[in-house]
Amino acid sequence: MITPDKLLPLWTAHQNALTHPVRSFSFPRFGRVFEDKPYQFGVINLSRHSTYRESISHGVGGALYRARRMTLEGCVMIDVGAESTDDTADLIDIDGQIAKLIPVVKALADDGILVSAETYHIDVARAALEAGAGVINLTGRIDDPAFYEMIARHDAGLILCYTPGNNARSRDELPTADGLVERQLAFFRERLELATAAGVERIWIDPGFGFALNLPDGADRVRYQTESMLQAFRFRVLGWPVCVTMVASVYLFKDEVRCGETCSATLALLSKANLMRSHEGARVQPVIDLLEICEQ
Repeated sequence: MITPDKLLPLWTAHQNALTHPVRSFSFPRFGRVFEDKPYQFGVINLSRHSTYRESISHGVGGALYRARRMTLEGCVMIDVGAESTDDTADLIDIDGQIAKLIPVVKALADDGILVSAETYHIDVARAALEAGAGVINLTGRIDDPAFYEMIARHDAGLILCYTPGNNARSRDELPTADGLVERQLAFFRERLELATAAGVERIWIDPGFGFALNLPDGADRVRYQTESMLQAFRFRVLGWPVCVTMVASVYLFKDEVRCGETCSATLALLSKANLMRSHEGARVQPVIDLLEICEQ
């Protein structure tokens, strides 16, 4: 799937998507502009159950240190989440998520860092926006127009993430890889109509490749995530930039699993990803820098 004889037919069949323009937008409060090029998006997990141990921060001090370090490594935005999406992790109620998330969001925003708050709860999103979050990473399906109106009132951005069920913790079965994109496109068209009708002007599309968590780490999961990531450029037809999560497999990389996101970043750039959600800033940024050097 990742050899030229496999990629060329895919790109040829969907050439209109490859060349389709996507919107640019800015966050003046944080001095950030997003154009049709790749940017890195760092991750901080506040849940002790996160499967990516190196991304876990305990408390405000640790989170601020990691956010500053990832910014120096090249990340232009930091995503903070209070609940792991792993199916063995504890479910954290709304009050618990707010208690974990808000002090960190406020500290990062006060430090001038563009913060994204990951949640599927309206109340958590509201608290995060009031604390200074510039983006909501929506990992669920919210139909209430008031939610999107709230995003617009705060001049905030929105990451629309595909989940097979109601949210990232729903254990719904993933559709097969060959039928996935059309199902996702239908989902995003519906969500985009809600968001844009409410006045949201800064949106990324996230196909949710990181949520193949119902597949055990092994050949099937690696194959599914790789094939899906290489299809990411097809979402450009929606006219909005595409966000993808870097994935790494212990099955594939074993003791060198932290290098896995470098490989994932290469696949993402092959599919013209705009926002690369990463746990490994220093290992991903050189891939983005390579593209920039080659295009000079």
